[in-house]
Amino acid sequence: MEFIRGSREHRRTLIISDPQPVADAGDIWTSASRGALIGIFLLAFGAFLYFARAIVLPIAAAAIVALTLAPLIKFGKRHGVSPWLAALCIVTLGLGALSLAATAMAGPVSEWIARAPEIGAKIKNQLSVVEQPLASLRRLESALFGGNDAIAAPPSVVLPVVAFVTPAAGELLLFFATMIFFLVGQFELRARLVSLFTQRDAKLRFLRIVNDVEKNLTAYLLIVTMINAGLGTVVAIGAWLLGLPDPAIFGVLAALLNYVPYVGPAFMMLILFGVGLVTFPSLGQTLLAPVGFVALTTTEGHFITPMIIGRRITLNPLLVFLSLAFWTWMWGPIGAFLAAPLLIIGLVVVNHLFPGDEVKLPE
Repeated sequence: MEFIRGSREHRRTLIISDPQPVADAGDIWTSASRGALIGIFLLAFGAFLYFARAIVLPIAAAAIVALTLAPLIKFGKRHGVSPWLAALCIVTLGLGALSLAATAMAGPVSEWIARAPEIGAKIKNQLSVVEQPLASLRRLESALFGGNDAIAAPPSVVLPVVAFVTPAAGELLLFFATMIFFLVGQFELRARLVSLFTQRDAKLRFLRIVNDVEKNLTAYLLIVTMINAGLGTVVAIGAWLLGLPDPAIFGVLAALLNYVPYVGPAFMMLILFGVGLVTFPSLGQTLLAPVGFVALTTTEGHFITPMIIGRRITLNPLLVFLSLAFWTWMWGPIGAFLAAPLLIIGLVVVNHLFPGDEVKLPE
């Protein structure tokens, strides 16, 4: 079977022959044993990532952020700015942004929590149209699986919040401290890692991988941040025009949640729907905000972002979805934020270690 490709001046003929039988059955067992060994290593490494996530997660997040911000440190060093000073400025700006966001959201969130009984009553009134189908489902569940007449106590909000915030404070401290040392000592660390390789080609390959990871992560973060800022601005204006309370908060939430593919926009749509139930008197008005947000994110996700990012970074939607599912299961919400950067790092490494074959294969 022949496949011929090329220009008029030069044509190359590639002959693809039919696969031949295996000469020795021992080769199959050798390949299987190697595959099993790799599989055991991957399972053990995955278990380590899962059970040690309290330490590994902030360190990995700090390393990714440091790689993304490495060009700023290099730029400052070329212009005589100390890496320590640049790193401290970056961390200070990050802490300031977190403080401003927390301060801006504290007031509205406290107000919504204080109005929880009123909000619950309004939501129940708005969703009264689906009360009868839900009651039928409950009766069917009781008939099939047995009823439970025990009255459940209302869930406590304080204990889960305290349980989350207490370890998160230590992880946040570990994240910022690790990021500072990564930013400051990245040049020495890179030189030490390069010295571990004995062959010149391996040294050059490692440097190319690190440089490409930095360039792709920086380009991805810069472009996605600009797109998300525009999306958040449009959402804030739309929320203001529709009459939603605290429209700036919705813009900030839309911008932040859009860093998480698929899940973030879906969660934002639920937020808009829930707030609309409380704010507007009819279900039709309630659906305006989530439907408009779906149209906006669909346009952004299928046309704007691929047109801009696709010129530099090509991410397969299936790989993005699988990476999101895996890292969310492994590390929770922070893993969802890191899914796309981790996928970019993996693709860069694979492309350097296993260059793609341009041979046209039969369909």
